Amino acid sequence: MRSYPTDSPRAAARVVALSLLADGHLGAREFAAVRDSALARRLDLDADALQCVLHELVEDLLTCTGAAWHDGGPGPGFVDAALAEVRDTGLRREVLDLCSAVAQADGHVSEGERALLTSVARGWKLAPLEPA
Repeated sequence: MRSYPTDSPRAAARVVALSLLADGHLGAREFAAVRDSALARRLDLDADALQCVLHELVEDLLTCTGAAWHDGGPGPGFVDAALAEVRDTGLRREVLDLCSAVAQADGHVSEGERALLTSVARGWKLAPLEPA
């Protein structure tokens, strides 16, 4: 898995991108939630950089050892490595909020999305957000 600088916009965006993929497909409502939440702006990225992060994430998931899909998401080592690159508590809370918004975008939080939200909250020792 490629690495990004700690607490960088790309490191934060990768965690949110994981939530886009957590239910196994990318839907129009999820992309609309990304746009409506001003995710790129909130993470200090432009739209092209955000798309690049998503593309790189998919490449990493397809090529990296330890990224194999398990129970609706990438292997725990892959998620842990992505979480380790975001250390700032405020940024962590912002990213978890964005992940939750993406997960709820289609009106249903899948088991994979719920598992990812739980992993993110536990990994960062944050109180989990309760998806609707």
